[in-house]
Amino acid sequence: MNPLWSALARELQPYVPGEQPRIAGLVKLNTNESPLPPSPRVAEAIAAASANLRLYPDPEANELRQALAAYHGVAPEQTFVGNGSDEVLAHTFLALLKHDAPLLFPDVTYSFYPVWARLYGVAAATVPLDAAMRVRVADYRRPAGSIILANPNAPTGIALPRAEIAALLADHPDIPVVVDEAYVDFGGETAVPLIASHPNLLVVRTMSKSRALAGLRVGYALGDGGLIEALGRVKDSFNSYPLGRPAQAGAIASLADEAYFQASRATVIGAREAMAQGLRRLGFEVLPSAANFVFARHPQRDGAALAAGLRERAVLVRHFAGPRVRAYLRISVGGKADVARLLEAAAEVLAGA
Repeated sequence: MNPLWSALARELQPYVPGEQPRIAGLVKLNTNESPLPPSPRVAEAIAAASANLRLYPDPEANELRQALAAYHGVAPEQTFVGNGSDEVLAHTFLALLKHDAPLLFPDVTYSFYPVWARLYGVAAATVPLDAAMRVRVADYRRPAGSIILANPNAPTGIALPRAEIAALLADHPDIPVVVDEAYVDFGGETAVPLIASHPNLLVVRTMSKSRALAGLRVGYALGDGGLIEALGRVKDSFNSYPLGRPAQAGAIASLADEAYFQASRATVIGAREAMAQGLRRLGFEVLPSAANFVFARHPQRDGAALAAGLRERAVLVRHFAGPRVRAYLRISVGGKADVARLLEAAAEVLAGA
């Protein structure tokens, strides 16, 4: 290691994002990107906003926050925006989740959570999923300084109903509870209606998945004004201008095209079910997903070998090496042609193994 590094830099184990390779004819199903483009209104809004790129954007993104508030039925002061939900979550770890008692999250979940915990010195403890890879709210009835849950969970795709989130909040009324809803639009039940009666609840969302705006990097949080104020204090100690003009304009335009959004999410949900059925016909076990991906394993095949075999056929999926998940593949929902290629390649790999 470079001797100029700080002690913190030497000790970090950074998050590893999904691979972004350049392979001819690649079917890319490893990063949960949308198979569909965003609303046509987005490109129009970005083009208009680009006329003023010499000027700084609104540091508070007031117009976007007002649009988000109207869309979700909350007040503008209950909204916060950032450079992707990852930045929003990073600020959340620093602003709300660092306490004397440990932060709790599942042992199988978004792998950025332990990275942020180490980066910010947040004491954390994991709570095992059950044998069916589900979160059990009852297992969180233990001392905690804060809790974060991805719902639907990642990489499993399994969702908790809102009633279970309400039960978790009832068990922990005096600590911050964060619900990361990156994939909720694909079949989950949002916790946003619980904000009005639970000032300790923060809901974090992204426009990268269901709104196909991964390239714009727009994330946001909804919660009590006191929680939002804490996030603002961290943001303004880090980067006062996290969202550029094109990103703000594109996000507002996406929110305004509800018909396109609903049609897109319905298309992805339908494609997910078709892909899951095709995998099951090949002998895969597929967990019930409420996300834009599935988590699947083949009982007679090694997960890493399957991922490698698919890659040899220019089909890229995500494999994780953790002890409870190494048999599984996380496979993003693609278009019809992508799904057909996936199933064809998987059949070839299985036949040749």
